[in-house]
Amino acid sequence: MSLTSALNTAQSIFNTTGTQSSVVSNNIANAGNKDYVRRQALISTSLNGAQVVKIDRAKEDALLRQFVNANSKDSAQQTLLNGLEDLKSIVGGNDYETAPTTYLANFRNALSAFRTTPNNAIAAQGAITAAQDLANSLNNSTDAVQQVRASADKSISNSVDQLNTLLSQFETANNAVKNAVNTNADPSTALDERDRLLKQISNIVGVNAVTRNGNDMALYTPDGVVLFDTVPRSVTFQGQSTYDTSTVGNAVYIDGVALVPGKGGTTSASGSLTALLQLRDEVAPTFQSQLDEVAKGLVSLFSETNTAGTSTLPGLFTWTQPDGTAGDTPTTGAVIDGIAGTIKINPAVVTSLGGDPMKLRDGAINGAAFDQNPAPDKNGGYTAQLDKLYTAMGAKMDFDPGTGVTGFNSTTGLDSNVSIMDFASNSIGWLEQYRSDASGAAENTAAALSRSDEAYSNETGVNLDEELTLLLDIEQSYKAGTKILNAVDEMLKSLLDIAS
Repeated sequence: MSLTSALNTAQSIFNTTGTQSSVVSNNIANAGNKDYVRRQALISTSLNGAQVVKIDRAKEDALLRQFVNANSKDSAQQTLLNGLEDLKSIVGGNDYETAPTTYLANFRNALSAFRTTPNNAIAAQGAITAAQDLANSLNNSTDAVQQVRASADKSISNSVDQLNTLLSQFETANNAVKNAVNTNADPSTALDERDRLLKQISNIVGVNAVTRNGNDMALYTPDGVVLFDTVPRSVTFQGQSTYDTSTVGNAVYIDGVALVPGKGGTTSASGSLTALLQLRDEVAPTFQSQLDEVAKGLVSLFSETNTAGTSTLPGLFTWTQPDGTAGDTPTTGAVIDGIAGTIKINPAVVTSLGGDPMKLRDGAINGAAFDQNPAPDKNGGYTAQLDKLYTAMGAKMDFDPGTGVTGFNSTTGLDSNVSIMDFASNSIGWLEQYRSDASGAAENTAAALSRSDEAYSNETGVNLDEELTLLLDIEQSYKAGTKILNAVDEMLKSLLDIAS
């Protein structure tokens, strides 16, 4: 080997090990970065020595697609479960302390105590107080359910803003990848950034990524709607600050196409957006309709008919229509939207308002024409009206069969011909079944995401042991280069000594 060849070999070693050291050092520095994909310097040997021909990125497109899909499903499932937990908190958690069904049972017990001692003013007041607590629970539950919807609407608005921002950033990253490919530059950093944005986008909405010529990428929703193709598509949403039972939430539009909400406890949603739409437009309204049916049943059960049988009016429980007028005794089998939010106790039986609780016993809340126990021979032991009301609470009545079609019973929803006590209990059962299904599914999606993350990280992440071992190998190569250089130096010195 000539001295020139030896010097060229040493230089080749130093150039190669320098590039390798830079790549390995960069890998080690990003060992804890989940959005970093490991690099490797590919070396080719020739008569001129070894040289780095390419910085290879350990990409795994199939595993990335699997992770993105698992991330979308888990994000949707966890979002739905969190919303259902919020609804569960409305009814008092595991013990249902604040559930209408609890107050309904308390009221029936108070009514039973009153019918046992119909001339006892304290028992009468106890029944009225329990009725007031029941009405308040329906009012408060309605407010809380609508707050859940409003909160979901706000989250949708924030997610849409975030999604538009991410799509804009994705355009920048995608252009950087294409430019690097077209100029034969290293696109690794740009690819890392694009993959990071893809993961974040998948957290908000389900996404299918398609890679085209020049490493260009297009994004589509699972339904085929374009999210990104050269430029980001517009995602639009008009939020609403307040919600009541008459409020219909606005849709989310991607490229002019409405996003479809998820369905079921094991939700069909992908990404948090479709799960939030499901919570706002399906789950919460269904639970609200159940509250409304309980309220409607109470107004109907405790209505009064005059002694002539020609008029029936709301009795113990009254309600207000959307236009502010007093509501009549419900005669329709359909849900009356919002009745649970306006139900209240008739002032005629409220002592603090000048009313008489005993009117509940006599059936005289609406005046003398409705009095079933009239003066002057008013019977202090009269129980017929109280017995009738108590029995009615345990008797079957018709409810709207649509109040739980997708939940408690897959065929008919909540049973539509049961007592008001059973209907209220079934309502809690529907919510618990929905939440239980969502909880089980959330465990599965979380496990699937964890496995996908682990598989992807194993193939693309940095292993410190491997990198440090490689660094030792590079060190040995560098030492070999220094030995060659030292040998050449000694030979050159010898030549100079001979020449002198």
